[in-house]
Amino acid sequence: MRTFRTAAVVAALAISGPAWAHHPFDAEFDANAPVRLSGTITKVDWADPHVVVQVGVVDAGGQTRNWNFEGASPSVMQKKGWQKDMLKEGQQITVQGFRAKSEPFVAAARMIVLPGGKSMSSADDDDGGPKN
Repeated sequence: MRTFRTAAVVAALAISGPAWAHHPFDAEFDANAPVRLSGTITKVDWADPHVVVQVGVVDAGGQTRNWNFEGASPSVMQKKGWQKDMLKEGQQITVQGFRAKSEPFVAAARMIVLPGGKSMSSADDDDGGPKN
């Protein structure tokens, strides 16, 4: 009986692990600070709890700043039609989203415009943040 209870607790923790890592939109991002930035993908991290796309954006002074755009989880992105190989280093993209409250050059990615002009949602629609 003890083994069964231990196994049940371990299974429950394993299943709920990703939920612990998830945070509501307004805990980290500012719905009153929209951004729309274009640049070159320098890195893609397609992993839980969120897909993160790093984009080199040239600022008004000509300096490149690496922005980290946080999207939904890989499973949510796939349900929206994303495939892991759609975001590649070197691609030029435009990202619409909302700035982080306390981190410079970090934003929640709500919409990504791919080369060729195709727009796709990258938002977690259940995080309480603004809809596209």
